[in-house]
Amino acid sequence: MDGILLFEQSLNGLQFGLMLFLLAAGLTLVFGIMDMINLAHGSLYMVGAYLIATVAAATDSFWLGLGAGVAGAALFGVLLEVTILRRLYERDHLSQVLGTFAILLMCNETVRLIWGAQPITLNPPAALSGPVELVSGFFYPAYRLFIIGVGLAVALFLYVLITRTRVGMQVRAGAANREMALAMGSNVTRLFTAVFGVGAALCAIAGGMLGPLLAVQVGMGESILILAFVVIVIGGIGSIRGAFLGAMLVGVVDTAGRTLVPMVFDSLLSAEAASSAGPAVASILIYMLMATVLFFKPRGLFPTHG
Repeated sequence: MDGILLFEQSLNGLQFGLMLFLLAAGLTLVFGIMDMINLAHGSLYMVGAYLIATVAAATDSFWLGLGAGVAGAALFGVLLEVTILRRLYERDHLSQVLGTFAILLMCNETVRLIWGAQPITLNPPAALSGPVELVSGFFYPAYRLFIIGVGLAVALFLYVLITRTRVGMQVRAGAANREMALAMGSNVTRLFTAVFGVGAALCAIAGGMLGPLLAVQVGMGESILILAFVVIVIGGIGSIRGAFLGAMLVGVVDTAGRTLVPMVFDSLLSAEAASSAGPAVASILIYMLMATVLFFKPRGLFPTHG
């Protein structure tokens, strides 16, 4: 294995981890502040990607599609919270799981009715369609570098928002102790709605960024939602810092594992055995990572709950 391959896989892991962070940040805030398990979070990612792809195709502009899709997904998330999810806050977790799973199924079928069952295409901006030479002889897709830049910019924005503003103070207080935040005068109802809207917008950004790389299709949110839950369990429920570190770990381990583990098995086993064992082991690495973290830190790396 040469240094170029290692550098390339590190960039791929960073890019994937930052997109996972956008999904996990909203999910961990909803879970940490509202104490709510929201299985419909992946549907916001799917709806955002479809809105972005539709507007981009209609206007022939990726940027207009991204802006309109993010705004539309945020509005959809706010309406969802005000009309349905607000009634689930005081219910037990089983009721929340069943209720949000029903929303997930309804979103899937609604998207299927509107856009059809076939995947739709979301093309990256023409200016970012080519490669960039990072070092002599090594070219990396410009769009993937753009994704890394967007992810880092959003992560920095969230850090400033959460740690340097009054709203962020209320969010952190709500994540640490919701009852005490309410007793201190925080408008918890408005805070919940704002957090849910921000989480929906982050999902849409992730959907728009990953849409040109992955298929924009019905049910696309389910598989990535599982990874988002793994991220917040590793990082600690309610912790933005934990979500960021957990996303980086999951992104790097998942990306590197799918490339390096099959190479290791190819050198140790026969071709037939390696072709089946390599991908199987690579697919469970992130769950092994989660189990290892929970063994030493049962509440995650940076828990906020007392």
